[in-house]
Amino acid sequence: MELVEVLFPHLTGLHVERVFAKGNSLRVQARARAASATCPGCSSTSSRVHSRYERRITDPAVGCREAVIHLRVRRFFCPNADCAKKTFVEQIPEVTVRHGRYSVLARQVLETIALALGGRAGARLTGRLAVGVGRMTLIRLIRRLPEPVMDTPSVLGVDDFALRRGHRYGTVLINMHTRRPIDVLDDRTADTLAAWLDTHPGVQIICRDRAGAYAEGAARGAPTATQVADRWHLLKNLSDAVDKAVAHHRRCLQPQPEPEPQPPPSPPISSQPVEGRLAERTRTRHAEVHTLITQGLGTYAISRRLGLDPKTVHRYADAAEPDTLIEPNTATRTSLLDAHKPYLHQRCTEGVTGTNQLLAEIRSRGYRGSERTLRRYLINIRGTSTTPPPPPSPPTSRDITTWIMRPAGKLSEQDTTALEQVCSRCDDMAAIRRTAREFADLVRERGGTKLRAWVDKTQEGPIAELRSFASGLRKDWDAVVAGLTHPWSSGAVEGNVNRIKMLKRQMYGRANTDLLRKRILLAT
Repeated sequence: MELVEVLFPHLTGLHVERVFAKGNSLRVQARARAASATCPGCSSTSSRVHSRYERRITDPAVGCREAVIHLRVRRFFCPNADCAKKTFVEQIPEVTVRHGRYSVLARQVLETIALALGGRAGARLTGRLAVGVGRMTLIRLIRRLPEPVMDTPSVLGVDDFALRRGHRYGTVLINMHTRRPIDVLDDRTADTLAAWLDTHPGVQIICRDRAGAYAEGAARGAPTATQVADRWHLLKNLSDAVDKAVAHHRRCLQPQPEPEPQPPPSPPISSQPVEGRLAERTRTRHAEVHTLITQGLGTYAISRRLGLDPKTVHRYADAAEPDTLIEPNTATRTSLLDAHKPYLHQRCTEGVTGTNQLLAEIRSRGYRGSERTLRRYLINIRGTSTTPPPPPSPPTSRDITTWIMRPAGKLSEQDTTALEQVCSRCDDMAAIRRTAREFADLVRERGGTKLRAWVDKTQEGPIAELRSFASGLRKDWDAVVAGLTHPWSSGAVEGNVNRIKMLKRQMYGRANTDLLRKRILLAT
C-alpha cells in the first residue's frame, strides 16, 4: 500500500507529481487522474479539454506545517449543445469544491473549530495548527452551514435563556430522546410556543418548568399533550419556601441572656464579743467620751482634753455601744459603690477593667463617689473571674434549609446532630423538616399518587410558607402530578441552557442572534 493512500486517503483521486518544502509550508504538486469529467449543469461526461490552470488549495497541516496543494485542473467543453454551461472546470471528489480555497477536509476541520470556539479563540487555535485563518472567515463558515433538518419529537423539552439578561429572552426546544436542540425561538411568550407546536404536530409530552407562559402556550398549541413539571424546579420552589419559613422561626434559636452576677456575700457578723488591747482601749475611750458629753462638753472641747481628732469624737459619740466600733469595717460600713458592684462584676467578666471607662459608666448610672474608692475596689476584683467565651451563634437559615432538603443519608454526623438540636429547640422547625422531607421523598420516589394527601395535610398545618407552596401546586396540578409520575424531566434542557451560556461568553455578546442560533443547533 502506498504511503499516500495511508496518510492522505482524500488525495487518492490525484496523481502526485512532487512534494517539496517551501519556507514553513509543505507543497504538493498534483493533477487529476481521470481522463474525463462530468458537467455540473447537465451531468454530461466530457473528455474534450478547453484549457488548464493551477489552483492552490489549503489542506490540513502535516507535521505542524502548512500544507498547500498546487493542483493543475482542466476546463472541459460541455458536449450538450442545450446546456447553459459551454465550459466547466473539473472538481476532485473529497478535495475541491467550486470557488473553494480550502480542501473539503480542511473546511470540515475549520467548521468544527469554529462551532466549538467561535471567532477569536478559533482563529488563535488555527494559527497554532498551521491552518491560519481569520476570525471573520470562521464566522462566515458558521453562517454558511445549513441548519439540520429535525423531525418533530414525541417528547419535547422547553426552557428559556437570556439573550440579554433582564431585557430579552429566547426559548430553546430540545428533543428529549436525543437530548439535542431542534429549534430556537426569538422570545418566551405563549403565542410563539403555541404557533410552533401548531406547525409541528405530533408532540405527546412537554417537559417544562413552572412558568405560566409555557403552560399556556403548550395548552393552546398541543392540547392533547401531557405537560410534565420539572422535578428540580419543584424542589427549588420547596427550598425557597423552607428558607422563608426557617428565617421566620430562627429567633427561637437565639441564645437566652444569662442573669447578671450577684456580688459576693458579706461575711456574717460574729455574735461573740471581741477581746484584746485594741478592744479594751476602744471601750475605755467610748466611756470617756460619753462621760464628758453628759458633763456638757462639746466635741472640740472633748477632742482637746482627750487628744483625739474631732471626727473620731463624732464616731464615738454616734455609737451607742462600743462593740459596734470594734466589729470589722466591711460588715458595718456602707459604701456609695455598693449599688454598682453587680454591674462592675459583670463588666469585669466581659473583659472591661479600665478605671476611667468604668467610672464614666457608673457615674451615668448615679455614682457620686470618688475615683479612689472605685480604684481600690477594682484592685480586689480584677482577675477573679475569666471572660466567658461568647455563646455560639445559631446556624444560618441557608444552612438549616440545606440540612432539611438534603437526604438524611447524605448528611454528615455533625450536620445531623446540629439539625436535631435545632428541631429540639423549636417545634415549628421540626414540623418544617418533617413536611419538607415528606415532599422530597415524593419527588425522589415518583409518588404522584400520594401528592393529594400531602397537599391536604400541609394546607392544614401551622407553617404559612408551606401552605402557600401547597396552594401553588394546585394551580399547576396536572403537570405536577405528571412530574411526580413520569420518568421525564428537564435535566437535558437545563444542560443545554448551560451550554448556551458558555457559547454566549465565548462570543462576548457581540454576535447577532443568527450566529448564536447556528452554534446552538450545530455544535456537538
